[in-house]
Amino acid sequence: MSLCGLSLFHGLRILEIIFCALALVIPMFRGPMYSPYGIWCEFVWAFALIMAVVILVIEKCLLDKLIELFVLKHTWDDLSCGLTLLCSVMLLSACLIYCIVFVCATCIVDIICTIAAILAFIAYTVNAVMLKLKCPAGYLSNVQGILRFSQAFVACLIFTGIYNYFRGVENQFRPPGLIWCIVVYVVCFPPTVVVMPSHLQKCVDLLRCCDLSKLELVLDIIAVVLYVSAAIIWPAIGYKQHKRDSKNHDHRLHDLNMVTVLTYVNLGLYIADLVLILLAIWKNR
Repeated sequence: MSLCGLSLFHGLRILEIIFCALALVIPMFRGPMYSPYGIWCEFVWAFALIMAVVILVIEKCLLDKLIELFVLKHTWDDLSCGLTLLCSVMLLSACLIYCIVFVCATCIVDIICTIAAILAFIAYTVNAVMLKLKCPAGYLSNVQGILRFSQAFVACLIFTGIYNYFRGVENQFRPPGLIWCIVVYVVCFPPTVVVMPSHLQKCVDLLRCCDLSKLELVLDIIAVVLYVSAAIIWPAIGYKQHKRDSKNHDHRLHDLNMVTVLTYVNLGLYIADLVLILLAIWKNR
């Protein structure tokens, strides 16, 4: 089904571009954004906007077949589906965060921005569902790929919460246990990001010298062990510190809660990924 030479997928891409652009531009009427949560939302809308434009241009110029032939290990539909799923999840987080942090009964500009963000999320979600039905196989669109980019996505939210938690008190508030947890989050993030391109492209294999499945197994075991330590230390020290100094730092309790919950979420994602890798290695024996 097409209209004026545009397929339904391309029409959804145009709607994604329009709504993401509106969500990105409208908050500028409030002035510069200083909140880490607001900056995260703006990053999400900019990222989703760029992805929609890039995918639309590639598909309209018929470059997807060339990319699939010379670059990708899997199909273009897999990459397009995976990026669309990722943008959908990111947009959902931006909608929730922006609505909770910025929207009030008299904040007309923020309400309009939230509506545009929700419409962008709906357009992306519809597109993601349609692409998933069209592309049942591939790395980014299957469970293991979704787990990988979910780990990276949750880590980005953790970084946002940590930055807001320590903002303004960096010089006088540095419990060593919490600093260890930050090290854990930072150390686990790059390997997760580096592994994904090695599954996607075939021009330059970033990990050609290694058995990728065994390397992922080692990385996941390390990540699980490190995240277990963070899952114990962060809430134990954070909530103890909060009770001790609640008058000065009460406004940061929601950041403490957010990082605690997301730490357990990412721990669960790494454990699930580890189980899948172990099962895959066992089947290939």
